[in-house]
Amino acid sequence: MQIKIVNTSHHPLPKYESALAAGMDLRACLPDGAVTLRPMQRGLVRTGLFMELPEGYEAQVRPRSGLALKKGVTVLNSPGTIDADYRGEICVILINLGDEDFIVTDGERIAQMVIARCEQAEIVEVRELSDTDRGTGGFGHTGRQ
Repeated sequence: MQIKIVNTSHHPLPKYESALAAGMDLRACLPDGAVTLRPMQRGLVRTGLFMELPEGYEAQVRPRSGLALKKGVTVLNSPGTIDADYRGEICVILINLGDEDFIVTDGERIAQMVIARCEQAEIVEVRELSDTDRGTGGFGHTGRQ
């Protein structure tokens, strides 16, 4: 599958960093300089990328595990969804859950993007649902191990 990308940044295109990687890193595009996120502050970070996905696919924007573990910085609406008909700039909502300021620099890898197949469902209104062993049991229903 090919994905068309317009790159208005001066950074390389996203790519898979290993043979079996699921996600591609997204880099911050900050031509006006670094941005500081204080603890508990969120911000929208531009990537300079515009994308055309094939029909039936979405892109999911997810946190980078190292950034989350080491700095407490994550993607706020994780996973963020980029629809196949969206043509605007890919931006990432970051939040600093850490105890110290986090400085986002131009070109820094801030998130990862996973391309996934998706379908639109036909919604059918009914009066009742079929029975299952689980029934209405939710949130912790299966117990703790």
